[in-house]
Amino acid sequence: MRLANNRISRRNKILLLSFLRHDLKASVTVFFVALPLCLGISLASEAPLLSGIISGIIGGVIVSLISKSPLSVSGPAAGLTAICAAAIQSLGTLEAFYASVVLAGIFQLLIGRFKLAGFTHLIPASVIKGMLTAIGLILISKQIPFIIGYDKPDFWRNELFNIITFDHAFENIDNLYHNLSAGPVLIASGSMIVLVIWKRWISKSISFIPTAFISVAAGTLIAYIFEKTGFHPLQEGQYVNLPSLSTAKLHFPQFDTTIFSASIWKYAILIAFVASLETLLSIEAIDKIDRQNRITPQNREMIAQGTGNIISGILGGLPITAVIVRSSANAEAGAKTRLSGIAHGIWLLLAVVAAASLVNKIPYCVLAVILIRTGYNLAKPSMLRSVYEQGKEQFRPFLVTVTAILLTDLLIGVLIGIAFSLYYLLHHTYRAGFTYKVSEQNHTMYHKMELAMNVSFLNKRKIRETLDKIPPYSILEIDGRDSVYIDHDILEIFQEFRSKARQRHIQLELLNIPEVTIIELH
Repeated sequence: MRLANNRISRRNKILLLSFLRHDLKASVTVFFVALPLCLGISLASEAPLLSGIISGIIGGVIVSLISKSPLSVSGPAAGLTAICAAAIQSLGTLEAFYASVVLAGIFQLLIGRFKLAGFTHLIPASVIKGMLTAIGLILISKQIPFIIGYDKPDFWRNELFNIITFDHAFENIDNLYHNLSAGPVLIASGSMIVLVIWKRWISKSISFIPTAFISVAAGTLIAYIFEKTGFHPLQEGQYVNLPSLSTAKLHFPQFDTTIFSASIWKYAILIAFVASLETLLSIEAIDKIDRQNRITPQNREMIAQGTGNIISGILGGLPITAVIVRSSANAEAGAKTRLSGIAHGIWLLLAVVAAASLVNKIPYCVLAVILIRTGYNLAKPSMLRSVYEQGKEQFRPFLVTVTAILLTDLLIGVLIGIAFSLYYLLHHTYRAGFTYKVSEQNHTMYHKMELAMNVSFLNKRKIRETLDKIPPYSILEIDGRDSVYIDHDILEIFQEFRSKARQRHIQLELLNIPEVTIIELH
């Protein structure tokens, strides 16, 4: 008994030392990455700033406790900002929006419970890349009002979306110009310069300090100097306004008559789909950089994410996903276990409880810089170039998905992208059922049709057209020796062609083509 207790005590000491050496340090790094992202994503989602903090806390503590991923860190995700903003605007109330978040969490629980997490493998990579690129472009464009210092909520919805339309273009460009404010532009520019310089030349030697934190700190310092010197100081509405937990007005989901609204269910399904997709893609990427080669159980992760989203929605938080930015920062900072993610959630809670006044010194335009960088990482020109180099069958669905999302919404855009990819699949299948060669032997035309490994009914038309074009007094060989599967419809075509071949004096040779009985329709 004493020996067993000693072993447990020794194991606990090892875990404690590992936490102090690795996970505690990593949690601080992730906290400095997560804090500006939680605030910025709330801002981009047109939700209360506290919503992002709540989801960050739950993603850190609750999801990390349930998940089996050692390095993944969850929280509000940039990929959902467009959906959240559209949902809040469409549903009309935050309470209805939070209800859709809860329902999305239930859907994720069901995905995990019934072991359906592998659905991401059914979505073409070109469509996924197109979706992420479109989200990145939307995220970047939505930061323009904050960069120029426009602090009213109606600018984006009423003006910027219509800026490219011909009838509103000149009017909106004029409006953009007249709302331009020097202070936010200068502060954002300074923050961006610091971000680029630190990322490119300094971060490699001082890797323990996150680039996002340095950029936010620099922008906040510039804003403070502007305020003290009177040089283009910011207005009160251009700073973060994060209430403390004691004074915050919390919004909770409503499940009364709104539960019967089709819009709530639409956004719940959309949130669940995109959140699950982003989570599964993130953990797949993080597992690849795990030095211990640990594999995260996907269905267990869906249960963890679903639980997190249910709690987040109930408490008035944004949807949660595993986030590649936080997770990669966690791995690079030397994290070993889930304790890092849990600790980062605790730091976020303490920041709200004890340092809300300090957080409120951060300008919105500085958060916009962080989100622009995040959007750029989603929509890098290198992504466009790499997809283009893969050929038109990858590039065209990618481009169609991006365009469709920008012109409609995320769900319709993704569905259009999938439909376009299916068209290419069917087109390729239609053409790839066989190979056809023609040669001349002893003054006689020799035709050879070599069937593919799988020949389906989709190849019917092409095969029939090819057979009909074979001229009389020819030799035709149909070779099925490499085929594993030949559809019954195809076999019927060959069977029917036997009599046609005799009538047209075509010498027909069938190799490994089974005979079938043709059922006459009356």
